[in-house]
Amino acid sequence: MDIDLPDVVAEMTAQFERYETALVNNDVAVLGELFRNDPRTLRYGIGENLYGHAEINAFRAARSPVGLMRSTARTVITTYGRDTAVASTLFYRDSAPGRVGRQMQTWVRFPEGWRIVAAHVSIIDEPKVVAT
Repeated sequence: MDIDLPDVVAEMTAQFERYETALVNNDVAVLGELFRNDPRTLRYGIGENLYGHAEINAFRAARSPVGLMRSTARTVITTYGRDTAVASTLFYRDSAPGRVGRQMQTWVRFPEGWRIVAAHVSIIDEPKVVAT
């Protein structure tokens, strides 16, 4: 299996950036498009467990658009073959100093394009740096 084929990484990076733009702008239509329209698609959020595209879309439609801006760091996109990828990133919000968010998404290429089939989001206290 080929890991991190440059053209596939470039495609996936563009999709990840499209997701980030849609997220911070609360573009519910694009967010709905990027999650696979399937009852097996899931998203474990900070305070919710969403099973299926319908639950994910309902959450997005009801979510307040206030305070969605964030910065990301240490983003890692790894592709496996031409049709599977994992995107992981840390994120920070000004409204949550001292906290770091963690996001992981599993993406699969379908005939209609790259889609998220599973996502997990969590927030923790910023780990203390240990001097060595």
